[in-house]
Amino acid sequence: MNKKIFVLKTKIVLLAALFTSLAGFSQKQWTLKECVDHALKNNITIKQNRLNIELAEKDVEIAKGNFLPNLGFSNSHNGSFGLSSGISGVNTSQDRYSTNFSLNAGGTIFNGFRNLNSKKQSILNIEGNKLDLAKIENDISLNVVNTYLNVLFAKENLAVAKTQAEISKKQIDRAQAQFDAGAVPKGDLLNVQSTAANDVQNVVLQENTLNLALLQLAQMLQISSDNFNVMTMEVDSPSAALLYNSANEVYNKALTNRPEIGRAKLNVENADLGIELAKGAYLPTLTYSANARTSYFTVFGEPDVIQQLDPVTNTVVSIPNGFGTQLDNNLSYGLGLSLNVPIFNRFQTKNRVAKSIINKEQSKFALESQKLQLQQEIEKAFLDAKAAAKTFEAAKISLDAQKEAFKNAQVSYDYGSMTQFDFDQVRNRLVNAEGAMIRAKYDYVFKTKVLKFYFGESIVD
Repeated sequence: MNKKIFVLKTKIVLLAALFTSLAGFSQKQWTLKECVDHALKNNITIKQNRLNIELAEKDVEIAKGNFLPNLGFSNSHNGSFGLSSGISGVNTSQDRYSTNFSLNAGGTIFNGFRNLNSKKQSILNIEGNKLDLAKIENDISLNVVNTYLNVLFAKENLAVAKTQAEISKKQIDRAQAQFDAGAVPKGDLLNVQSTAANDVQNVVLQENTLNLALLQLAQMLQISSDNFNVMTMEVDSPSAALLYNSANEVYNKALTNRPEIGRAKLNVENADLGIELAKGAYLPTLTYSANARTSYFTVFGEPDVIQQLDPVTNTVVSIPNGFGTQLDNNLSYGLGLSLNVPIFNRFQTKNRVAKSIINKEQSKFALESQKLQLQQEIEKAFLDAKAAAKTFEAAKISLDAQKEAFKNAQVSYDYGSMTQFDFDQVRNRLVNAEGAMIRAKYDYVFKTKVLKFYFGESIVD
């Protein structure tokens, strides 16, 4: 009996441990780095662009194949049945069969370096697709960071709302006691109850805002939003070191690491190759070919022999002429070179070269436009980060002052030297200061991360 009780207790302990483990797993809090890494690994757009890289790699293999010869084998079978005219002109009934074998090869020796330039373009396309992928990954990372910070912002707003609701709840008890003692009119009690009801409504509103922020982040990560939660971040005071020395410092660094700039530069290089490809049509093309052929012929119903006169015996002899013998006797080889010199092609090549030159100019302007857009974005981000740091500092000072004012008001209110209306005014200013502080803090965090983003530093720390 004791043994059974021991086994039962053991099972209960194991089940409790299992449920505790499952509960801990379901309550996992995602860090910012985990969110970004998960998005980069599972995002569908990123997966599609990785396939684009694989496609570009296959284009390189195709371009390399242009340097190799073509090799093909062909075999044909022919049969004729019924009457046919022989040498004597007499129609006879013969069923004939023949087969032909051919092995052909050919390739390009020179075509104006077009094969070489096509291969170079294919290699550039791989690098271009990698840069496109890097751009998409950067954008997704920044979006995840922004959404993650929105969740933290909503969490802090909810915490402030709950604190205010608790304060209002305590004030109801105090106001009720004062009203019961006849120290305050019923209007003061109703005002306190109304304020508490508004605070409860605000808690519900902030909870919904948090749930929506978590849902948006979960959808971005392509995971279930059930029991999904994130870990909070410690935000220190603004530091001038995070803002760098100037916007130009960030811009000059961004020119070396931003994938969109690298992509625009590759497009210019690609346009140069496009010009060389078009000019290649001015040059002659030299190709080669080689082949080997053989055949077999027979008349159905007759032996595969050849009638020949033997000069020694002066008699007609039959020489075997079967399938293998004919294939060997009929085997022939061929080699060929072909030179094609362009003389006039209706100005097609001239106009294609001109279009390629225009395309290069467009690519150069696109590069300058990309640089200008990047510079403007960084200048704005730099000023935004500076303003966010100053706003953060001012919000902290304001919040500290409002906290002290609220402490003093609480004491005055408790002693009855401050009216409910005046106390609510002080408390409202504290709530507003707390909200402003939260907004300023996360605005500062995000905008400094944007600067790091352009500078090429990690934004998930």
